[in-house]
Amino acid sequence: MASGPSTTEGSTFTPDIPSEAVVKATDDIYIELTPHDLDSRALTTFVRSPNAGATVLFIGTTRDSFNNLPVSGLAYTSYTPLAKNTLFKIATTILEKHKCTKIAISHKLGECPIGEESIVIAVSAPHRKAAWLAGEEALEMTKDRAEIWKLERFEGGEGVWRANRDGVMGNKVPKEEEKGLPKV
Repeated sequence: MASGPSTTEGSTFTPDIPSEAVVKATDDIYIELTPHDLDSRALTTFVRSPNAGATVLFIGTTRDSFNNLPVSGLAYTSYTPLAKNTLFKIATTILEKHKCTKIAISHKLGECPIGEESIVIAVSAPHRKAAWLAGEEALEMTKDRAEIWKLERFEGGEGVWRANRDGVMGNKVPKEEEKGLPKV
């Protein structure tokens, strides 16, 4: 992902997204990039296991402001084949590192109005601490590494393309070595 300055885009831009969900799955990993509404219940069901004593569910939604500017909505795009594989590598890393049972990551592509889900991550593990840590790390690694970008549209103005992570518009995002995250 580019970490340089943001670029602006008019409010009429529509990202190029797949018409159907793109999925990569095994018995213990489910990855989805989709233009459809995210289904947190289906992901929670996927990660359930008799070996897991804890399930953690994270749902990220589009908020109505960024840095005190009113946001009208977001649109996500990605280099889907690479993003799917990156998310799968992240999930594999998380399962091994935290000794989790299962993991599911689903990310919205296309328009994501205020209040709607843009990402859902479900993780199960034998114990709650591992599930909590795994869920948070999966989110941070996804935002840091997956080839997904967002167009943040502001009320009455243009949109701004940014990497899919929090931060001040136009500021350089630190490299992974500076953040202390493991390489995938």
